[in-house]
Amino acid sequence: MKCSTKVFTISALAAALAACGGDGTSSGSTGTVSLDLTDAPTMDLSSVNVAFTAVRLKPVDGNWLEFSLEETGVVDLLTLQGGVTEPLITDEVVPAGEYNEIRLMIDTQSSWVTRESQGDAEYTLGVPSGEQSGLKLKGNFVVAADTSQSFTIDFDVRKSIVDPQGQALGDYMLKPVLRLVNNLEVGQIEGEVDFAQIQSTRQASEELMLCSQGYNGAVYVFEGADVEPVDLNVERDGLNPLMVVPVTEQEGEDGDLYQWTAAFLTEGTYTVSYSCQLDDNQADDDIEFEGTQTLEVIAGETTVADPIPLQL
Repeated sequence: MKCSTKVFTISALAAALAACGGDGTSSGSTGTVSLDLTDAPTMDLSSVNVAFTAVRLKPVDGNWLEFSLEETGVVDLLTLQGGVTEPLITDEVVPAGEYNEIRLMIDTQSSWVTRESQGDAEYTLGVPSGEQSGLKLKGNFVVAADTSQSFTIDFDVRKSIVDPQGQALGDYMLKPVLRLVNNLEVGQIEGEVDFAQIQSTRQASEELMLCSQGYNGAVYVFEGADVEPVDLNVERDGLNPLMVVPVTEQEGEDGDLYQWTAAFLTEGTYTVSYSCQLDDNQADDDIEFEGTQTLEVIAGETTVADPIPLQL
């Protein structure tokens, strides 16, 4: 049987690797592991500052290994978008074998968020058990003997930060949605959006919704082909985008063209679509999509999407 771990969601990771034969171990042997952090993009917040103190790795047949993140300190997760990562540990020598959990330890008192619409005012960030047991990423992965392997934790801020309406430990609550990916098994999608053309078309139409004021839009990424796009609602049990990627103004351009990159996607088929209406991540929103297209991602490669709006 081919041993493959294509989708690294928390629930699927354990099942995928549990079915693989062998654990890559050799008594007394070691390998090296590198672990980076990235963020699936968000839209509402101007910064999400999380103070990391340590990362812990749990061997299946051993005690916890802990590595200090004192040099990492406070990280604004919103700076880690479009394939940008923050190294947590690099080439650390660890016992070869199978591991089944990663924990990120957090200093909650030194973590906060800001909102641009409120003049970048600071808001407290509640992280349940962040200092005691940490943010938990369960699921098996293997460090083979005499090899170097690199993984990335995709910290989806858009799905992780919620407004508890005064019923929690902070102004905002961190309910982490994490993905672990092997850096050798991921690719990315990038593309362009002509926002000026989209905005002009919508302003001239009586049927189309206007773009939200002061907002340039985002690209929604769904797993699978020909998916009918929907808004993001973390409270919904049904279909949700894998990630929502805000577009950014291209450097050196006149402000009409925007670009986007959806990074750390495991190999497979994806549907992407663009919307220029703001989206509340805790409610069903009536937003309109355009430029919907199905694309293939190949590990180690960049897939270029057709420019949006699509030319018919």
